[in-house]
Amino acid sequence: MENKTALITGASSGIGMATAREFAEKGINLILCGRRQERLDALMVELNDFVLVHTLNFDVRNKEEVFAAIQSLPPEFSKIDILINNAGNAHGLDPVDEGNTDDWDAMLDINVKGLLYVSKAIIPQMVERKNGHIINIGSTAGKEVYPKGNVYCASKHAVDAINQGMRIDLNQYGIRVGAVNPGMVETEFSEVRFKGDTEKAENVYKGFEPLKPKDVAEIIYFVVSRPPHVNIADLVVMSTAQATSTIVKKEF
Repeated sequence: MENKTALITGASSGIGMATAREFAEKGINLILCGRRQERLDALMVELNDFVLVHTLNFDVRNKEEVFAAIQSLPPEFSKIDILINNAGNAHGLDPVDEGNTDDWDAMLDINVKGLLYVSKAIIPQMVERKNGHIINIGSTAGKEVYPKGNVYCASKHAVDAINQGMRIDLNQYGIRVGAVNPGMVETEFSEVRFKGDTEKAENVYKGFEPLKPKDVAEIIYFVVSRPPHVNIADLVVMSTAQATSTIVKKEF
């Protein structure tokens, strides 16, 4: 995997940050994307001893920012071999009749449109080279629907459909496309969903051992490091304690 370059969205925390560290250990050069420049800078300093690292500060919801940022890449980072569409969010946990429309917009704009914007900015160079690997980070919420998950689940079902559509459309160019769909991972995810209510966020992961970001990062590396004739098209991973989004064996 040496001399390859990966672009990771949402690299300033959670699964994205863990994937950056995992890739750096394996010699993959990195383009780290996110909205929090100070976190990207700190991660770049940490990983610069292992690989070449470049940061891009943009919001995936902003189409103009996305295209301008990717077009600004210096020559040594312009060839992107691996795209990790990781940026995503959940806002609120409300029944649909009580849902906040700003929350709906945030989830659809980031989880669906943001993924599409970044992909659209990068796919043409993969098509031209007839080579590349795209990993879309989905969720078990894209495989089932749970109470009060309505729009978040809809956004992740969309990721599932986009992943399948990409794989079909890009097949003729030899571009590998696959999704990694985690269950509950102990990240800032719940803190964002509950809008900074740390008590609610911490309760989500109490009583069982959830997945850690590194667990998912190791799986992502496994997927991208398969031989060229192997494409892991769709992978679901949960902690042993989790059976579905609503069935989790907890011990207090």
